[in-house]
Amino acid sequence: MTLRDYINRLDTEGRLMRIAEPISKTFEIAAVLKELEPQPVIFENVIESDHRVMGNIFCTKNDFADYFDISVAEIIPMLTRAIEEPSFLLGEPGKGIKGIAPCQEVVQLNPDLNSLPIPLHFEGDGGSYITAGVFVVKHPKYGQNLDYHRCMQFSPTEMAIRVVKGRHFHKFLDDLGQVDVAVCVGNAPNLLAAGAISVEIGIDELTIANALEPLQLVKAKTVDLLIPADAEIVLEGTVYRDRTHAEGPFVDLTETQDVVRQEPVFQVKAITHRMDPIWQALLPGALEHKLLMGMPREPTIYQKVNEVVKCLDVNINPGGCSWLHAIVQIDKHHEDDGEKAIRAAFAGHRSCKHVYVVDKDIDIYDPLQLEWAMATRFQGDRDLVMLDIEPGSSLDPSAESGTKLTTKMGFDLTAPIGETRRHYEKVPYPNVDLSRFIKPKNAESQSRGDAEI
Repeated sequence: MTLRDYINRLDTEGRLMRIAEPISKTFEIAAVLKELEPQPVIFENVIESDHRVMGNIFCTKNDFADYFDISVAEIIPMLTRAIEEPSFLLGEPGKGIKGIAPCQEVVQLNPDLNSLPIPLHFEGDGGSYITAGVFVVKHPKYGQNLDYHRCMQFSPTEMAIRVVKGRHFHKFLDDLGQVDVAVCVGNAPNLLAAGAISVEIGIDELTIANALEPLQLVKAKTVDLLIPADAEIVLEGTVYRDRTHAEGPFVDLTETQDVVRQEPVFQVKAITHRMDPIWQALLPGALEHKLLMGMPREPTIYQKVNEVVKCLDVNINPGGCSWLHAIVQIDKHHEDDGEKAIRAAFAGHRSCKHVYVVDKDIDIYDPLQLEWAMATRFQGDRDLVMLDIEPGSSLDPSAESGTKLTTKMGFDLTAPIGETRRHYEKVPYPNVDLSRFIKPKNAESQSRGDAEI
């Protein structure tokens, strides 16, 4: 199933809101998406562009699971299998595609970014931003790689892209000086998730996407890259290490404004797209952004924790910006299992700042239960794990400026094992059949009517 197929399914099932009134890509699309969140929306009449815009498509884990026709509980096992058993892309690119690949039905070799409905999200932003673009890049030694980079437009053919130091693309750019790229916008969730998963350098995340759901690739028109054939829009060009431009301000996952930096320039050389493309808008800091950034880190935490204790589930929750906090559920058998899980979780997601480890009786999606575990099962002098100050996330405004150094803490919210555990467990209320005591209103009305007769 392509993203377009899923959009059509949502429409058929009455779950898609279509807005036909003229709307501006400057602030208005962002404002409406936030007001309607998590309602999936298509804007059919964008004032500045001939193309439609969609957003709020995958705001919750239920939405993501719905696409794959699985339960929420099956998401982490599915992602974990795809990481451990990637599906290699066999056959000639483009073979099996009838006619022209959908993403190349229209080819523009004299591109104009102003023709695209790239939203300007917030007052104070440095420019209009591509936020849902999956970068396809290649290195002669390491092969192809998928990644996300926010892209700020500053001319009809140029964008400044945020390249985080230490990531794979940063190494590619540092090694080569310039890197050809294809920025794919309008992707199904197998590609959206694969692009956000952290794996060892040299692993092509397209094989992870293919393991989640088979995909077809096609050769890009102007760069030597293989790209997903069913993308809505593709921007081809080159990123230059030593050619920089101011990038920002930008509102990121934390919903706070990031600083302005000098970042590499992306020179757009071609735009290809479907005959009637739909631009995928990812609202910065909102639920869809949080889900697609945080959820793909859950299987990497799950894998690391499962190496030392039995891991049951992981939730990188929106309250922690879907990046800085992780809640880990374990099946505890030894008193030090909580601490082991904490240290393993930090190894599985190095940008994480706080880790909470709970027992299997705590619902990790219920903040009230998490707080209850903190209140009743945690003592700071024995259950707090504090790591030495080390690099955290550049998204954390409280981290040390320039170095992103931060203090990381883990909270062991598990109960003791053995006989004393019973003092840490909730006592269930008795079961009751309410129908014995409370009758439905229509039954009461019928009873009064019969009495009057």
